[in-house]
Amino acid sequence: MKDTYILAFESSCDETSVSIIRNGYDEVATVVLSQMDIHALYGGVVPEIASRYHVESITLVIEECLKKANMTMEEIDAIAVTYGPGLIGSLLVGVQAAKTLAYIYDKPLVPVHHIAGHIYANNLVKQMKFPLIALVVSGGHTEIVLMKEDYSFEKIGGTLDDAVGEAYDKVARVMDLPYPGGPLIDKLAFEGEDTYPLPIPLDDDSYNFSFSGIKSAVINLVHNEEQRGNTINRANLAASFQNRVTDILIKKTMRAMREYNVYNLIVAGGVSANKGLRAKLEKICLENNYDLVVPEIKYCTDNAAMIGAAGYYAYKLGRRADLDLNAKAVDELK
Repeated sequence: MKDTYILAFESSCDETSVSIIRNGYDEVATVVLSQMDIHALYGGVVPEIASRYHVESITLVIEECLKKANMTMEEIDAIAVTYGPGLIGSLLVGVQAAKTLAYIYDKPLVPVHHIAGHIYANNLVKQMKFPLIALVVSGGHTEIVLMKEDYSFEKIGGTLDDAVGEAYDKVARVMDLPYPGGPLIDKLAFEGEDTYPLPIPLDDDSYNFSFSGIKSAVINLVHNEEQRGNTINRANLAASFQNRVTDILIKKTMRAMREYNVYNLIVAGGVSANKGLRAKLEKICLENNYDLVVPEIKYCTDNAAMIGAAGYYAYKLGRRADLDLNAKAVDELK
């Protein structure tokens, strides 16, 4: 059987990435150019700056990826690209680059939803088994997705306000932690104890999430303690915050596993790198005999390898985009 090579683009936020994936699971070469140090100066991603750096670096990243793979465009079968959701200016750079190459080299253009990419990052670790539940946790998304087969996405719950990664970063800012704050809260949580009485976020019978309440509770707690002249124990606050957040994520995910009679669980998105969440999921999945797959750390954050993995299955299913493909800042996974 002939191998299929997908050249993939990811530029939805502040990483410029290009990858070549063989047969949906074999990473031939990936280049990721991160802007994290630049945006750390501003305490978060500045969209206009992000898009400008994408423009400056996209050609170099393409060339470096092909050189790293020792391949030419003639050997590529199709081009996959993140079209959304994300920062519109950043997305447009990747979409335009992909469309240009598709036109010049007469290659099929495959549109890939950013969250589909995060889900299929797991395929780079272990072949996904269906049916499965995907817990998507990132800076912009918190969703529980049921998949009965490849490229079949049924969203059964999602965030009603802040995404979990967004909540982590906002809480970190209140605690005077530098950007990106999520990993720092995760690290501090292991050094502290759960001593602060924070509320449990949206503990109801739905599969939806809400993290704005606990974010506000942390802001109010820090403000009140400062007004009283008290010093916040940042490690204890991090542990208290992380426990509430990870506990509700796991509680609703496990209920979905039981209700839909599913034994395969994957975790996707930047927050899947959270060690506290990973440790709790590993423990409870072992106790319930669930098969848990979590991406390697390098596949948790935005990268084109995940887009190539998802793009392979979209390509095989005949999903194509015309050269008028446009970026979408907001788009539902389907």
